[in-house]
Amino acid sequence: MTIILICEKPDATLRIAQALAERNLRKVKSRNGIDYYIFERNGKTHIAASAVGHLFNLKQTIVGGCPSFDVEWVPTFETVKKSAFTKKFFKTLQEIARDVEDYDIISACDYDVEGSLISYNILRFIFKREDASRMKFSTLTKTDLIDAYESMKPSLDWGNVIAGETRHYLDFYYGINTSKALMSAVKNYSKRFAILSAGRVQAPTLVILADREMEVKNFVPKPYWQLQLILLVGGREIIALYEDDKIWNKDDAEKIFEECKNKPAVVEDVEKKMYGQAPPFPFNITSLQIEAYRMFGFSPQQTMRIAQSLYEMALISYPRSSSEKIPEQLGYREILQALSKIKSYESLCKKLLSLPELHPNEGRREDVAHYAIIPTQEVSEVKKLSGLQQKLYDIICRRYFSVFSKPAIIEGMQVIFDVNGYKFLTTGRRIIERGWMEFYGPYARFNEIILPDFKRGDKLDIKKLDLLSRETAPPPRYSQASIIKEMERLGLGTRATRSVILQTLYDRNYITDRIIKVTDLGLKMASVIREYVPDFADEKLTRKFEKELEKIMLGKEKREKVLNNVKKAVVKICEEFKQNEEKIGKELGEAIVQTQDVKSVLGKCPNCGKDLKILFSPKTRKYFCGCSGYPNCKYGMPLPHNATFQRTDKICDKCHTPIIMVYRKGKRPFKMCLDPLCIEKKSWKSPMKK
Repeated sequence: MTIILICEKPDATLRIAQALAERNLRKVKSRNGIDYYIFERNGKTHIAASAVGHLFNLKQTIVGGCPSFDVEWVPTFETVKKSAFTKKFFKTLQEIARDVEDYDIISACDYDVEGSLISYNILRFIFKREDASRMKFSTLTKTDLIDAYESMKPSLDWGNVIAGETRHYLDFYYGINTSKALMSAVKNYSKRFAILSAGRVQAPTLVILADREMEVKNFVPKPYWQLQLILLVGGREIIALYEDDKIWNKDDAEKIFEECKNKPAVVEDVEKKMYGQAPPFPFNITSLQIEAYRMFGFSPQQTMRIAQSLYEMALISYPRSSSEKIPEQLGYREILQALSKIKSYESLCKKLLSLPELHPNEGRREDVAHYAIIPTQEVSEVKKLSGLQQKLYDIICRRYFSVFSKPAIIEGMQVIFDVNGYKFLTTGRRIIERGWMEFYGPYARFNEIILPDFKRGDKLDIKKLDLLSRETAPPPRYSQASIIKEMERLGLGTRATRSVILQTLYDRNYITDRIIKVTDLGLKMASVIREYVPDFADEKLTRKFEKELEKIMLGKEKREKVLNNVKKAVVKICEEFKQNEEKIGKELGEAIVQTQDVKSVLGKCPNCGKDLKILFSPKTRKYFCGCSGYPNCKYGMPLPHNATFQRTDKICDKCHTPIIMVYRKGKRPFKMCLDPLCIEKKSWKSPMKK
């Protein structure tokens, strides 16, 4: 009897094989060139073979018609061009199923809805089985994998499997039908083609972003005035503001200013208050994405990608967790003892290990399958980390240390100054005991404002009194981190899909920039959806389906009932699209033209001042930058290959051409001016090859 382990990705497959092998571990190359592993355990031959994410996806069986619910599972490489690489993994698993005669199967994919569905589809479509044993693990360390093997379940985790399959049906029903309706409307009534989509989570998310964009654009600033007092105390300037932060009437502000001018400031009161600031909670995927954006500028999808690589190196626990809990049975001390072998963590770990007891400061969020994102006892791979991996690993480790520490003790101080009967305030704060901040290190940013030791009755000379004219500011645009947080609050998407949904909005040209701006196309899409297909923009409907998917996972709801409700909702949405197809097509067509035109402009021509646009040469099959004043102005410059571009509205000091941002898949973006011979590029190996 041979035991076949179905694993989710190649790196995880190797880890699992190395952990479980008792003897005779060897790597075998399939006829398709894909590695799998054979080893002995408990006297039985084991084969560990890998998928590479989803090897199957949904495809319409009948093309045309809207709505359409006729779908089937097919190999991913048959329908998605960029997934052609999955064919070799598919064929390798087919080869194993064909060549091994007597076998049992273990699902060793990630223990979540996606991992469970990946293994189930392989099981039923390649191995022609309906059930298998199931390993459950939250790290890829040897200890956890052996424990997961020894305590495996005799059957699949059907809650995850059915919920995962239902989610794919739900998203496909929404996505394929709404995308078809949108593109059909644009094609029929504006003679334009564009890849458009508005999935059940994309649509309400875009509406949220568009609402904020319109708030910013329509914001009318309101004038107000502030009185600022500058005191000189011991050679140091202290700033105090009038007690009414905003004075809306200019005459009132000027009156107070005149009555306070050239008058001394007297300390009326000094209030000090000590308070504790609790340690942070352990990371879940949302808080990790937010913190990585705050500290490193990582996009949510980038954080997810780096965290997944750390997980596959067995350095951290499962990253797609929503939990803020750390079970005691993991062995708090054992993890700290392992991390103490890393020189930069040695002293911090020793301080924590000297405590008589370790109690983490946990949040309320839980995950039925996984605990919070924490470092593991595996540290041998740390020296192999890239710079980006090291950053994320460091913040995860230091977060783990900080949750076991004491609260930080802060002293807050408020001083009230009397100036001719008017009150001015200044506040300060300082750290009395660093507590958890010592362990969180550079990520515990706290701006101390240490004030002099003022005493009641102190009389101070005013260095300067300013009457400041201000205007109210619009609400801030969403950042990539803050919209992920808002999506979580509203129950839009899942912890694993939110970053992908956000990236899709970028890919469709609905939004742009790290501090998110909504394009003309995005604004029009949101407007069209809200006006003509209101159900599609309803976040409550999306949230309702998310809750029903959770109930399916827990065995509290039937898949058929949920999918029937989804079909009814999609039918209604498609009817609304059809009734308003002409209006939708014309409005979106205009927005597509505007957005494409804006995106193609990289700056002003240094020769004539007209727009420099991204153009395509049929002769060379390459993109270049050319002047919109052609043929009167023939200025043009080459552009890097296999890249996308964004204007910065900055000009190079040396060559006086626009500076653009260049994006290439899998590489860090960089800035460059357009002239390939500019002296700024002297250190480059060759022009246009950054």
